[in-house]
Amino acid sequence: MSCILLFNKPYGVICQFSHDGMHPTLADYIAVPGVYPAGRLDTDSEGLLLLTDDGRLQHRITDPKHKLPKTYWVQVEGMPDEAALAHLRRGVLLKDGMTLPAEVALMEEPEGLWSRDPPIRFRQNIPTVWIALTIREGRNRQVRRMTAAAGFPTLRLIRCRIGEWTLNDIAPGQWRDIVA
Repeated sequence: MSCILLFNKPYGVICQFSHDGMHPTLADYIAVPGVYPAGRLDTDSEGLLLLTDDGRLQHRITDPKHKLPKTYWVQVEGMPDEAALAHLRRGVLLKDGMTLPAEVALMEEPEGLWSRDPPIRFRQNIPTVWIALTIREGRNRQVRRMTAAAGFPTLRLIRCRIGEWTLNDIAPGQWRDIVA
């Protein structure tokens, strides 16, 4: 049996157990021996991070050939029109090549959304909107680079789903274990 932890990674936490002297780490939140992150989330991103003690499962989750869908709630600066959303749906040309097509839709602010410390920057004359974005690869800072390439910089990024696993009602800094 494999142990899987679903962790709601807060903003500013790095996805490693060893301390770097500047940021909180997974060790500040999770005291379960033998588990390791299956993938990463940038320090300035929030949300679902999976940890497991099963190396094969960790590989299946992170290996790009399995194209496990990852869904994000993305607060962007500006108001994307249908052309911008279509651009994301087709795939975006980044410096490291074309991305796979994404699933994307406008959405309301996620229900029960927690505040972020520090809060995002707001500009009085520039609106923000939330989109749900699902990708099937995991390049470095991919979602941020995709929305910027479409003309709508990411202000806040929260991963809410990886494959069958969801964030659901896990508060920031909390985790839930499941047996697989």
